Amino acid sequence: MTWKLFISRILKAREQLAEKLAQLWKHSFYLYLAGLFSVLAILDATVLHKTAEMRQAAFDTMVRYRLIVPKPDPDIVIVDIDEASLAAMSKDYGRWPWPRQVLGEFLENIEKQQPKAVVFDILFSDADVYNPDSDAYFDAAIAQTSNTYFPMLRLDPSADALSQIKPSMIPGVTPLPEAQPDDKAAVAVVLPHFQSALAGGRLGLHNIYPDSDGVARRYNVYREDYGWALPSLPSRLAQDMGWAKPDAQQVLLNWRGKPFTYRHVNFSDVFADMGSKEKKRPQDEFKGKIVIIGSTAPSLFDIKATPMDRMFPGVEILATAIDNFKHGDALRYPEGRVLYLLITLAIVWLTAWGFYRNAGRDKIDRLFGLSQFILIGITYASINLTTTYVNLTGPVTVGLAFFTVARLYAMATGKALEQNMVRAAAARSGELQATLLLVRLDSERNVLRAATVEKIRHALEKTGAAAKSVEVLTGDQKGLWDLFENTLAISWVAPADDAEAQDAIRRDAEAVLAALPTVLQRHLVQPDNAANHFIHQGRIAGGAEAAAGWRVMFAEALLEWDRQEKEPT
Repeated sequence: MTWKLFISRILKAREQLAEKLAQLWKHSFYLYLAGLFSVLAILDATVLHKTAEMRQAAFDTMVRYRLIVPKPDPDIVIVDIDEASLAAMSKDYGRWPWPRQVLGEFLENIEKQQPKAVVFDILFSDADVYNPDSDAYFDAAIAQTSNTYFPMLRLDPSADALSQIKPSMIPGVTPLPEAQPDDKAAVAVVLPHFQSALAGGRLGLHNIYPDSDGVARRYNVYREDYGWALPSLPSRLAQDMGWAKPDAQQVLLNWRGKPFTYRHVNFSDVFADMGSKEKKRPQDEFKGKIVIIGSTAPSLFDIKATPMDRMFPGVEILATAIDNFKHGDALRYPEGRVLYLLITLAIVWLTAWGFYRNAGRDKIDRLFGLSQFILIGITYASINLTTTYVNLTGPVTVGLAFFTVARLYAMATGKALEQNMVRAAAARSGELQATLLLVRLDSERNVLRAATVEKIRHALEKTGAAAKSVEVLTGDQKGLWDLFENTLAISWVAPADDAEAQDAIRRDAEAVLAALPTVLQRHLVQPDNAANHFIHQGRIAGGAEAAAGWRVMFAEALLEWDRQEKEPT
């Protein structure tokens, strides 16, 4: 078997399958398909939540390529323990972690510049058993401050049974409103080792919880455990600064840009200048600033995947959260599952109805495309112009999937489902009365694009009540067939002995001709006298001889039309 024969058989089998599907389902397929998609949409909204994952990817794309990006707060400065600092400091203090006295001296000197806050993105979980005096120095330096903030780390709840720390023992932890906190519960949490940090009470979680795909998009305002609210580090800072905290448990971060968007200063450079007699840096460099001490060094492994970059320093995520809380522009993301479901169902059923009613390929494509463009536009506008992210990509995705399946069915069964009087005549037996109306459009005064002619064809097809076939002879072929360019062939067929059916066809033809001027007025620039027509009737045989009968009918109509046009008026 040759490849050509094999492919021919596949194409023939596909054609036969499409014919059977058309006979089985007809246009009702679109309603069945809409019902299936409706069930899937309801299951997704209540159980599966697959479109939620699609919305995550859409959020990443939109926030990465949005037009209006908020600028990073210039009063947030990151003192960066980067690779250069690790290398420079290793000569005198060895590898990381350095003796805590280094950080104590740094804190003492930076406090002289009166920063608004000093936020450590470093977890001091254990004592330095080899340098107890260094730890004592750092503890004393912390005790002299009233604006230093320290992180605590929430461990996996599975370790809670091994913990002896109760939420009420942690500074800043409060009972949730309208909750019954469990006073006996314990939480597995790593607190700062230094007593002065605990006594100051300026503690907050710095856990970053990625989504299921490993990408960090959200930041906790607080974490709920056993009826207690464990505040995040930005939330604890907002409380002391008088910023309005978000009214949600977690927020979408309103990203300021790619990594290193915030102002970074090298730790070793600042530390060296502090100990130098000849100061090269401004002595009010950190006055009124929120100073975050953290690391971007890859070797310290504080790197996360975010929508902005797969390698995003954790300290910059903390800076972004603090910036969001300060300016109150963290993104809210209403779940709106019921609303999204209703929008999805509306898209599916309106599209299905358009296919079912055979509203016309061009019209369906245009209206569906416009609806998708509007929904995506709303989503994109919300992330550019507001702090409420309305994510409609789920309904768009489901609608596009439905449209694709419906369009494939329409393409496969279009020929079998179209109103075709030749096929209708072949399906009948006996003598038939055939009616053929030819309408030639004027192409000299009007530019007749294919889309324009299709609109005229569709409008005439929807006119009247009798079954008919409306086809366009486009003149795409060359030579003889080019003579029929922009001609509409409208045909009807009825039993020769059925006077009532023939009368209905006559009324339908009159309705088409009556509607023709209005249709041309709607679609042509110069509609007056933009078409002429000829109607011809005759008898043909049904069954296998129907095609030959229609060919004769068409030839007779052309000859009679040509003779009529040549007769003097």
